[in-house]
Order: sequence, then C-alpha cells, then structure tokens
Amino acid sequence: MSEVNLGQGSNYLVKTTKPVAMWDSLTVINGSKTLVLDVKIEADFDTIPEEYQEVFLNMMTARYYGRASFGDNPFSQCQPAPKRRWWQIWK
Repeated sequence: MSEVNLGQGSNYLVKTTKPVAMWDSLTVINGSKTLVLDVKIEADFDTIPEEYQEVFLNMMTARYYGRASFGDNPFSQCQPAPKRRWWQIWK
C-alpha cells in the first residue's frame, strides 16, 4: 500500500494487487445445437508472499489445465531437490 500526496494536505492510499485469471470453455453438442460455457477462475496473489507465488501458479495450472512447469522454465524460482547418491539417503 502506498500513499499519494495530492497537495494541500490531500492524500489517498493506493493498494497494489496481483490478480491472476484463468479461462476455459466447456462445449456440449446436442444434435444441431451447440452450447458453450465460459469458465473463469480468479485469484488475488497479493494475499500470499512473493516467494510462493510461482508455486501457487503452478498448482493452479496443474489443477485446472492439467499441466505444470515446476522448474522447467528459465524464469522459474523453484529449485529442484539436490541429487544424492543412493548411500546419502540417510543424511
């Protein structure tokens, strides 16, 4: 949240938001009739810390789109688990 000074003692507060929206459509064909239902899922990522936003975005795409990119893209902040040898599992 930030405060903007308008001058002469007038101020107003501005809250930043990080909305994320996902769209999909469902189609039913019944003979010669076609019905389409548009689905919109929204989330406000301003309510969670920034270091978890990519994880939540990947969880949303995995749940609603059936795909995710945990650590597979160059902009990912998710770090894969360190690789260990078979004898290091007890550490």
